[in-house]
Amino acid sequence: MTNAESVGAHADAADAGMVRAGAAAAARRRELDISQRRLAAEGIINAGALIAFEKGRSWPRERTRAKLEEVLQWPPGTIERLRTGAPERRRESAPAPSGDETSLIAQAVLTALGTLSSTVSSLPPDEDPSFPVRVSAMLDDLRQLEAVAARAARIGRVTPPLIKALGRVRTLYDDLMVRASNAPGAALGPRLYAARRGANLTVAETAQAAGVAEHVVSQAEAGEPIASTDAAALETLIAQIF
Repeated sequence: MTNAESVGAHADAADAGMVRAGAAAAARRRELDISQRRLAAEGIINAGALIAFEKGRSWPRERTRAKLEEVLQWPPGTIERLRTGAPERRRESAPAPSGDETSLIAQAVLTALGTLSSTVSSLPPDEDPSFPVRVSAMLDDLRQLEAVAARAARIGRVTPPLIKALGRVRTLYDDLMVRASNAPGAALGPRLYAARRGANLTVAETAQAAGVAEHVVSQAEAGEPIASTDAAALETLIAQIF
């Protein structure tokens, strides 16, 4: 039997991209009725490494990913794109995702979203000291999922599964941001988001009202550091509209 290549990277805690790519590969393998034993026998990847990859716990080497993509009948680079969402800036000659690839991305996003949704019930009470850290991690993952789905919608064919994926991601994100805004000692980001949504303001309108740049509002809501003067301006706006 040919020795199957193992994985090239491991993670103590799976990131959303690895979960997304692994779940999509597992779904595709089952769709094509490809067994783990077959992949091991053909020297593509051994069963243990495949299970770890499909569960989002490890990342195959580039050569292994190429072999998997061939067996799964995916275009080269699909697995990596499913993990990263691919960079926003791409070469002019780079093709947009096909309808099939867009559907795969939507499937992967929905699968990863299902995993995240199942953990919402395990969040501690809002007043628990660990709540802010736990919910912040979930919100970061949801931002990544939204970015992947939104990019696919911008450069590829917008399909019903993709619309569904985007809608579900944004709905869960909205619910969690509002919940985070009501927690004791809530950070600026969730409070700004809840105030803005409550007043039906866009990011641009919020920036104009606060007298800051648009990217400052986006950065604040994403929990990224901003200048103290900008933070003060946003706090003033929150007090006025919330």
